[in-house]
Amino acid sequence: MKRAFAMILVGLASVAVFAALVHLVLAAAHLSDSAANTVQGLTPRRIWATVAIALGIAGVIAGSMALVRAARGIGNRGRGGAIVAMVTGSLAAINGGLNLAVATGGPGSGNGVVGGAAAFVLGFVGMAMGGMTLFRSRRTALQSERAM
Repeated sequence: MKRAFAMILVGLASVAVFAALVHLVLAAAHLSDSAANTVQGLTPRRIWATVAIALGIAGVIAGSMALVRAARGIGNRGRGGAIVAMVTGSLAAINGGLNLAVATGGPGSGNGVVGGAAAFVLGFVGMAMGGMTLFRSRRTALQSERAM
């Protein structure tokens, strides 16, 4: 019961941190004010932001799986997943940043600024996980070479 409660708290805390980071990215891009005219439905920029979010989520998933493989010493210690996380994370961060750079309005304007900010944050999280995995796998490989 304690473990389940702790996992719920960690999940809620991570969602709160993610929302705060997205808001900080929007505030830094001066796009945190809502639009005067709200656009409904999908627009090309919202689709662009959605694809960037999908890349960011793929990077986070690949990075987390690679971290697990590196911690357990499975296979090549997660190096392949780490590279995938670095590539997809950088693509998500670049596309999210570009979406924010070309946006002319805030949330609700149809420019996909919230999705762009979320992709920006998820991309950096994926890249960080991939970098941590590469560092761990390299460190473990060096330690195993020294032991021989």
